[in-house]
Amino acid sequence: MAIIRGLHAKLIKDQFKNALNKKNYAFFENGKYNINIVGVRSGNHDSTKFDDILAVIFKNDDNEWEVLTYEITTEPGPSILRKPINPNGTAVLVPNQYRGVYKIDTHGGKYRHIALCQRNGKVKVYRDTDKDGKPETNGLVEEGMFGINIHRHPRVGEKEYVQGSSAGCQVFKDSRQFAQFLETCNKSADIYGNSFTYTLIDEEDLG
Repeated sequence: MAIIRGLHAKLIKDQFKNALNKKNYAFFENGKYNINIVGVRSGNHDSTKFDDILAVIFKNDDNEWEVLTYEITTEPGPSILRKPINPNGTAVLVPNQYRGVYKIDTHGGKYRHIALCQRNGKVKVYRDTDKDGKPETNGLVEEGMFGINIHRHPRVGEKEYVQGSSAGCQVFKDSRQFAQFLETCNKSADIYGNSFTYTLIDEEDLG
């Protein structure tokens, strides 16, 4: 995790804002803790690794720009890709801006915990059907309520490989860092309500 403030944070903010503006996506600038949550998908598309980034960009208590960055995966792990839970294929979130779709709620499954959950609206996913362990980012697209949440993995601390930690969700590499991310989300919810926008872009969009 990196915590960036001052001029460096402002420059990063400008880079992300320009990338989102080019896609006609919203970028939130008014008020403290009006957070922008942006996932950046690596061009490597390696399903085994946490090789993507989640950036949280906002004005802090001092009304200065702050950027938090985390290692995550935006793609499902190879074990899920090879054995899809859904008969239509494993879900891979489509890059897009999902306005107000997320809220702080309980992520289900075997390791229930508080997370950022897809509760308020639909998302789009690619359906990976070839079961080769590599995420497909084209082909069949479905839109719906698929539970594509933003959560931590089940272990304490850092996990090296994705394995079965993601079935399409956006998953943190370090569970301790997820707690810090959730703290920032709670500060935002106290001001603006329990509704969050998640934007997923590709690495090349920042070029």
